[in-house]
Amino acid sequence: MVLKYEDITPENPEPGITRRILARGGSMMGVEASFKKGAVGSLHRHPHEQVSYIVSGSFRYEADGVKYTLKAGDSYYVEPDVLHGAAALEDSVILDIFTPQREDFLGSAKEV
Repeated sequence: MVLKYEDITPENPEPGITRRILARGGSMMGVEASFKKGAVGSLHRHPHEQVSYIVSGSFRYEADGVKYTLKAGDSYYVEPDVLHGAAALEDSVILDIFTPQREDFLGSAKEV
């Protein structure tokens, strides 16, 4: 699958956050999330495995009650059903990879 960035319809799942579903296939999905300073990805859990990479900016990240400050170049892994969330300390971008795909994200996403 090849997906051009300009063809992706952005979504706004929470105030100050823009989400774009990137290439996906098989059991994997890439997602870019852009956060305005102060935007919060609320604490949540899901049955998917997740690997995340901080592309730019910095976050106050919480997983399973432990808090971390993460900056560009840092990454983390989230096991299924672990409570986690993040707040942007500045304008920031994060790349999330999920397996299996987040079907809950696909309802409003444009199919290519």
